[in-house]
Amino acid sequence: MIMIIAAVMLIITHKLRQPMVIGYIVAGMIIGPYTPPFSLISSIQTVNVLSELGIIMLLFVIGTEFPIAKLKSVSKISIIVALPESMGTLLIVFFISQTLGFSFFDSMFLALAMSITSTVVTIRILEELDIIRDRSSTIILGVLIIEDIIAISALAVLQSVAVTTTGNSTNVDGFIGDGGQGGEIPILKIAISLAIVGAFMGSILVLGSRFIPTILDRVGKTNDYELLLIVILGLAFGLSFAAKLLGLSVVIGAFLAGVLVAESKSAAVVRVLTIPLRDVFSAIFFISIGALMNISLIPSFIIPAMILILTSFASKFLIITGILIIKSRIDSTTALRTGLGLSASKGEMSLIIAKGGQDVGAITSSVLPILGVVTIVTTFIAPYIVKFGNKIKVSESRSTTTP
Repeated sequence: MIMIIAAVMLIITHKLRQPMVIGYIVAGMIIGPYTPPFSLISSIQTVNVLSELGIIMLLFVIGTEFPIAKLKSVSKISIIVALPESMGTLLIVFFISQTLGFSFFDSMFLALAMSITSTVVTIRILEELDIIRDRSSTIILGVLIIEDIIAISALAVLQSVAVTTTGNSTNVDGFIGDGGQGGEIPILKIAISLAIVGAFMGSILVLGSRFIPTILDRVGKTNDYELLLIVILGLAFGLSFAAKLLGLSVVIGAFLAGVLVAESKSAAVVRVLTIPLRDVFSAIFFISIGALMNISLIPSFIIPAMILILTSFASKFLIITGILIIKSRIDSTTALRTGLGLSASKGEMSLIIAKGGQDVGAITSSVLPILGVVTIVTTFIAPYIVKFGNKIKVSESRSTTTP
């Protein structure tokens, strides 16, 4: 039933020329337990399991696009832009969320989700507009890589801190909620969480990169694609399981598994084998997110969602364009286009962050509907914002230099 409804909704969104993620979310809403009389899914636990499988496959395939050499070669300008704009947007959205009456952890997960631009939606828009090779697009792609790494690492730390602080007590009924409200966050616990994340990532990238790619290459030489597929799936789910045992998110294990696969000579073949799996499981993930949304709460959160969208957009746009013009000496046209491109859309990573908060019982039921509204609205308007940015041409009164 999930796939039947998804197919119908995708045909509709394709006809309307809208991104697929909107069709998936709406399909989930239609069949979810909160949408009588069409609720075809009654077991929330089943939906959670399906969505976790989707998360693992989605992040694994994203990881295969980021070999270690590519991570190291990310230009200096991308790091200079990504770190302050992510942290700046996170802090601003956090304080706005607190002002709106959300609990501490609701505010933290909302802030992290709103500080990350959708890689999938943004890249697809740039490709459709045929501007993927523009200078602004190159900067956008570099910043997206850094943002994804920040998001994955921050989610792992935030989940770990949430579990130790809230005692993993789920609260899904109220607007403000008890999960983490007013709870003090011990510096020691944050330091331990950071150390665990750093040790896990470091050991996987340093030790794993010495052995795993070689093993995969030997398996690849057998030309047995079934064997290769099972081995890489074992790697993806194995590292996800290891991450979960350490109290981290499965996201970080799946992503690192993809990075290790990207280091092998069989990476291209692996991507061909896993892209169909990614499409199926990512569809299940987005549909499950829609199914888990209590749509009866959405009308109550339209205004907070719009406030957060405007806050995130303004924060990211101003910080990014300011850094590019002042710090990096990028011309104003490129800076404006880059700022608009990175401020426009929220999507898969925002929903993954929200799902991560729900999994550890740190957020209330208000967060998913809000981010659902945010995803749908920003995904819809993003192409128009990027297209508008592509038409901008600012005459320069001063000579500019490139980094």
